[in-house]
Amino acid sequence: MAWLDPLMRLFSVDLGIDLGTANTLVAVRGRGVVIAEPSVVAVKKGTKQVLMDGAAVGDQAKLMLGKNPGTVDVVRPMKDGVIADLEITEAMLKYFITRAVGRRRFYQFPPRVVIAVPSGINQVERGAVINSARQAGAREVYLISQPMASAIGAGLPVGEPVGSMIVDIGGGTTEVAVISLAGIVASESVRVAGDEIDQSIIRFFKDRQGVIIGENTAEQVKCQLGSALPPEGDGRMVIKGRAQATGMPVSLEITAQAVHEAISVPVRSIITSIKMVLERTQPELAADLIDHGIVMAGGTSQLRGLAELVSRETGLPVRLVDDPMTSVARGCAVLLENFEDLQQILEAGVA
Repeated sequence: MAWLDPLMRLFSVDLGIDLGTANTLVAVRGRGVVIAEPSVVAVKKGTKQVLMDGAAVGDQAKLMLGKNPGTVDVVRPMKDGVIADLEITEAMLKYFITRAVGRRRFYQFPPRVVIAVPSGINQVERGAVINSARQAGAREVYLISQPMASAIGAGLPVGEPVGSMIVDIGGGTTEVAVISLAGIVASESVRVAGDEIDQSIIRFFKDRQGVIIGENTAEQVKCQLGSALPPEGDGRMVIKGRAQATGMPVSLEITAQAVHEAISVPVRSIITSIKMVLERTQPELAADLIDHGIVMAGGTSQLRGLAELVSRETGLPVRLVDDPMTSVARGCAVLLENFEDLQQILEAGVA
């Protein structure tokens, strides 16, 4: 059936997927990013059966976090940048892919898919991603490392003989890499990012104030009061949770200074990973970084004061890309537009 291959390539849709711990983004060749939703799925309690034929995936499922009834489990199938639940990840991928392609075309002409994965995952974890995409209906599956995809999405000259440094901070992992001549020269992938910052906030107020808060509340606190640098002014907000001692609902006023203290450990881990990569970078490439600096991407890179802290700690200029959350997905889209020219960047033989 080799005669079908050109037909498939002509009529199928090419997709780039940023399969993230916190969010999944899907880009379509020629159209850009078309889906950006939380990597969250609601299933029937004790089963792998997705509710309402996939309607409770993404945004709708995230609204249920911490509020779901006893008959429903709300699952985040990705953890620390890798698949934690294979079957539910397959269901989530199939739902997003079908939405991006269209149900009729999905079944007639299965898509070719490029998926961005953390640079530090092992072969078993890579195999799980490939298998999930295949089971979700992909015709061909290729992998690209997240920092490389993010650098392409940020418009860095990855194919030139010059050092470019990307720091992509997502929900599950922080990806740091120095890239030159379409290859990663030095890199570090640490499983400390937005989710760990949220968990640090939860632990802090549980230990210090005896108040238990949920993940969505912790994320709101991070976005509203979180700062990598000591906060200026007297920012405050009221949060609602449950008293650890009595189990009763309570309200608590918290300060920006307390939140800064709560997130200091994961922030320091991110800074350490950046310094480790700089220490392993060849002198000639390190010299390029003095001029070109560090580029930051990923949703968590928007944490208040983080770019300034990175600049202070490294002595290098730092800039945040436009729309940092979509940088990886946009990089996949660029790669699909120039597939023949950039195919050497992909993992070979992963179809």
